[in-house]
Amino acid sequence: MKYKNKGLQISCDGGAATGKSTGAKMISKKYKLKFLSSGLLYRYASYLIIKNKPKNLIHFLTKKFNKVNYKKLEKINLHTQEISAHSAKIAKINKIRKILKKYQISFARKNKNCCIEGRDIATKILPRSDLKFFFICNLNIASIRRFKELKKNNSNLKLKDVKKALRIRNISDTKRKNSPLLKHRDSVVIDTGKLTKQGMLTKMSVIVEKEIKRKYGN
Repeated sequence: MKYKNKGLQISCDGGAATGKSTGAKMISKKYKLKFLSSGLLYRYASYLIIKNKPKNLIHFLTKKFNKVNYKKLEKINLHTQEISAHSAKIAKINKIRKILKKYQISFARKNKNCCIEGRDIATKILPRSDLKFFFICNLNIASIRRFKELKKNNSNLKLKDVKKALRIRNISDTKRKNSPLLKHRDSVVIDTGKLTKQGMLTKMSVIVEKEIKRKYGN
């Protein structure tokens, strides 16, 4: 592949349950890019805090994220309502954002072929990424998607509660002072509301192929 020895970095941003993680994972697999989810890092931070209840929060997280194994995070169930609510709160804390930002930037420096997804990747983590995607989705559709995902581990879950939680999270992400959810001026918008997974991959792939051709030629 033309970019393999030269580098291809992609940023994927968007609100909760917009499909950014799915899109980022699929495009990473197709183009053999190292994948990182910033949301998973925040969820893991919340998981650690809830589990260990540290007295010195910043010192505790700094130590943990100096030696975190990202592959192991993917094996932990971090998609619970409790962790979701908690991660939204700690995402507002600037000192915690700095710890996780350091990890993400280090990841990008080590992997010139990578795709990172989150809420401030294009604006704060990878402002010089080759491609920037911004995912959007109708709240009703996003709520149903998240409901189906969470229902597997919580049979008492109600759709209206999931919708309310998503609405609150999106408001929190866009209104927070530190690194709010914003669309970068160079971002390509991907509306996943009416797209299948394959449709999403196809749309993103066309854009990626054009960028590779533009940057590295035929």
